[in-house]
Amino acid sequence: MYFYQDKFMPKEDVHISPDDRGYYFGDGIYEVIRIYKGQLFERQRHLTRLAQSAAEIRISLPYTIEQINAILDKLIAESNIQSGNLYMQITRGEGPRSHAFIPNTEAVMLAYCTEMVRPLEQLQNGIAVITIDDTRWLHCNVKALNLIPNVLAKQSAFEQGAKEAILHRDGVITEASIANFMVIKNGILFTHPANNLILHGVTRAVVLDLAAQANIPYEEKAIRLEDLSDIDEAFITSTNAEITPVIQIDGILVGQGTPGPVTRKLQQLYEEYAQLDI
Repeated sequence: MYFYQDKFMPKEDVHISPDDRGYYFGDGIYEVIRIYKGQLFERQRHLTRLAQSAAEIRISLPYTIEQINAILDKLIAESNIQSGNLYMQITRGEGPRSHAFIPNTEAVMLAYCTEMVRPLEQLQNGIAVITIDDTRWLHCNVKALNLIPNVLAKQSAFEQGAKEAILHRDGVITEASIANFMVIKNGILFTHPANNLILHGVTRAVVLDLAAQANIPYEEKAIRLEDLSDIDEAFITSTNAEITPVIQIDGILVGQGTPGPVTRKLQQLYEEYAQLDI
């Protein structure tokens, strides 16, 4: 079941116009919300970010948040998915190809659910990553459809046998291609400040809440590439990655090359908070 242009329909009945500005320009925003046990996880935080992203690029949401909630509820009910994702995107709408906004264009929303199991092997054993230049635009706090730099960074990681790429601007670590990045040094958690250079991840926010509740000190402070050689633990956070340990960066082991105790503690707290089967 898909939702598109005010209607619920089967996937095969969805026909996206070639005049959609999302197709021409990537002129739109999106959200991916995790489904655990048939329920949307951190729904309100995702919808708040959706509204903020829309405001940043001057898209008027086609529905109220209450109406969007009703749409999502029906998609969840119809999908009967217990573990998966709900994807939604809103483009500026359809019109002749023009860089400037077309007057009176109405935004278009697409949404659907897909099944996805938790990445338990990666959560347990950790992943290897590479570092790469951050070539994205300067509004990374907007969850926009323009993702070519992210795609290329992820592909570079794949081609080098890694699972993720850690991005940096002039040696300052920002985040990963599809996740936020955190490190532990001397028991303190460090992650880039939530400014325009990173996406303000929902899972990132949850992790910082959990750290505060568990008296794990943290600082929203950027770290540099050269700092990575002297950290004790590292992990990425995202809707699908949850809290995935990073055990190797550019071929060099992080700590002992195994998930560390602070990472394990945060994973445990996350599973308890999300009411997952541990």
